[in-house]
Amino acid sequence: MAAGPAPPPHRGEGPAPLLIACALGIERFALRGGGFGAAAGPVTVLRTGMGPQAAERAVTRALAEGGGRAAGTAVIATGFCAGLAPGMHPGDLVVADETRDREGATPCTGTAVLTDALTRPARAGPGRAVHTGPLVGSGHVVRGAERARLHATGAIAVDMESAATLRTAVAAGAGPVAAVRVIVDAPEHELVRIGTLRGGISAFRVLRTVLPAFFAWHRSSLLPGGELDGHAAPSDHPGRDVSLRPEGGQAS
Repeated sequence: MAAGPAPPPHRGEGPAPLLIACALGIERFALRGGGFGAAAGPVTVLRTGMGPQAAERAVTRALAEGGGRAAGTAVIATGFCAGLAPGMHPGDLVVADETRDREGATPCTGTAVLTDALTRPARAGPGRAVHTGPLVGSGHVVRGAERARLHATGAIAVDMESAATLRTAVAAGAGPVAAVRVIVDAPEHELVRIGTLRGGISAFRVLRTVLPAFFAWHRSSLLPGGELDGHAAPSDHPGRDVSLRPEGGQAS
């Protein structure tokens, strides 16, 4: 089932909250190391646990405990992911224009705003690229031939929680929603354990840098007239790369 229309702008007292959802403790550690000084409102970094069911439960509970403010909560799913397209590198970023799973597709809002914020020179690490396109959900780690089959559907990356996180948030009345993931492995750079190989270290370092872009996206959503709406990517967006990698260069 596809997601419904976005909820109306937040009308409650005080600034609208931002919920940043990730699955792993190491992801939450990286995000909390980025600082919250530029936030436009209350920020919660939620560790959901691994898998779509864990994400559904954690997001449902977090929004229900928000004092009835689910309709005013902006939600971003983030953390690590697996790249599906040849040429991707650990440390590259994925900005989803929609998330997909067996339940359907959830359009993301403000894809262009996030991409612009993540590619500004002051925030762009050396060798980093930003890829935009569909992000598909899976209930397990994807490798080898299955990675190629998912890429053939048009998806550019896969993770286990983003689709469930955004679908659950929209069903609860939250919005806008978005997903930004850091590639920890890719077709030519598969790894076995996060944190033991270079790809995991590179992805961790990049994840520490994304909060300013999230806060810029959140601030844009609070502007009169819904600034994000004019930048939302269409649901059939084919995906594009905004490359910051020198010709022939490698991600660090």
